[in-house]
Amino acid sequence: QVQLVESGGGLVQPGGSLRLSCAASGNIFSVYAMGWYRQAPGKQRDLVATIATGGRTNYSDSVQGRFTISRDNAKNTVYLQMNSLKPEDTAVYYCNADLKFYSSTYLRTRNVFWGQGTQVTVSS
Repeated sequence: QVQLVESGGGLVQPGGSLRLSCAASGNIFSVYAMGWYRQAPGKQRDLVATIATGGRTNYSDSVQGRFTISRDNAKNTVYLQMNSLKPEDTAVYYCNADLKFYSSTYLRTRNVFWGQGTQVTVSS
């Protein structure tokens, strides 16, 4: 099967920086778009940023200019560099990947997978 494992969350002061990583592993044939979402307590999960296979990116207005999404296709890994962090960035951050994997020896299936989430807390 397929797993997405995130790392890099933690506690940071306002104005600080963090870098999140998310690595996809398993019987992967091809990875398409990858992205980051976040969910604050009592709120819905919202888009943060996405990146296509060719590198085209999309950001939410709230993080544009402060966050940078990137990917390493050879490692099936997506990154989120977060600068100038604000208390309102506090949330659980989830990565996802649209990918095709070997569901059996001869069958490839396309699906979207999610990581387990990593907590980011911005506080003084």
